[in-house]
Amino acid sequence: MTDAPRRPPPPIKTPCVKVCVVDGESGLCMGCYRRLNEVAGWARLTEAEREAIMAELPSRRALIRPEKLAMF
Repeated sequence: MTDAPRRPPPPIKTPCVKVCVVDGESGLCMGCYRRLNEVAGWARLTEAEREAIMAELPSRRALIRPEKLAMF
């Protein structure tokens, strides 16, 4: 009897762009617009929870002053 090889789980979708700088005023990452607790707990969230957060990200960009975003 042979065991079938295990496949690794599919990668988790993430908005991370490897610019991990938190804006002190909004508390959002200036790269992906997530809150620190969302970044830290991303792998533990359900796919539905991650998708709900990702749907909010475009509107969160407005919470960071444009001159701060211009640095990136």
